[in-house]
Amino acid sequence: MSCGRLSTAYMSDLIDSDGFRANVGIVLMHAGEVFLGRRRSGRGWQFPQGGVRAGETLEQALYRELEEEIGVGKASVALGGQTAGWLRYRLPPRYLRRNQRPLCIGQKQRWFLLRLQSTDVRFDFGRTAEPEFDQWRWAPYWDPVKEVIYFKRPVYARALTELAPLAFPRDNVPPLPPWWDKLTARGRSEPLAAAGRR
Repeated sequence: MSCGRLSTAYMSDLIDSDGFRANVGIVLMHAGEVFLGRRRSGRGWQFPQGGVRAGETLEQALYRELEEEIGVGKASVALGGQTAGWLRYRLPPRYLRRNQRPLCIGQKQRWFLLRLQSTDVRFDFGRTAEPEFDQWRWAPYWDPVKEVIYFKRPVYARALTELAPLAFPRDNVPPLPPWWDKLTARGRSEPLAAAGRR
């Protein structure tokens, strides 16, 4: 749950003036399903994500994180789109590092939709000294909302809703599951047609 370090020259891989760390989130699709990785800490399943480093563009950070977290190179995927703006979540008080300055209160994320171009890609979690994941699986499109740790659910719901028309063109978006309203922060589902206009 690290929030990164401050650099006065850039707003990347640092904590901005509101206390949010810049981050990219990755929705990797194949055959209508999405990649989920199981966190090594055992705290649920989630999408690959990571901080933007000083001097990087969002797309550079996207492909670096894809390579570092799951061992997939840029040539193996096609970019399908991204969220229109930053999506933010706050960390619960127990995850705050109060002795860190500036204080990080959460993350602001730009989400990207990628399509896996080949079925023979091998995922590799050993690209860094401290791998993020220890297992992976393909999951139905909406399932990550119920699999991720509770405080990330609203952002997952917003990202998947906004990216759904890009993920499933020609009005083929799968229906929201029965548990959706109970688990999403708003307690209701937003029309998918309006999601892209946010």
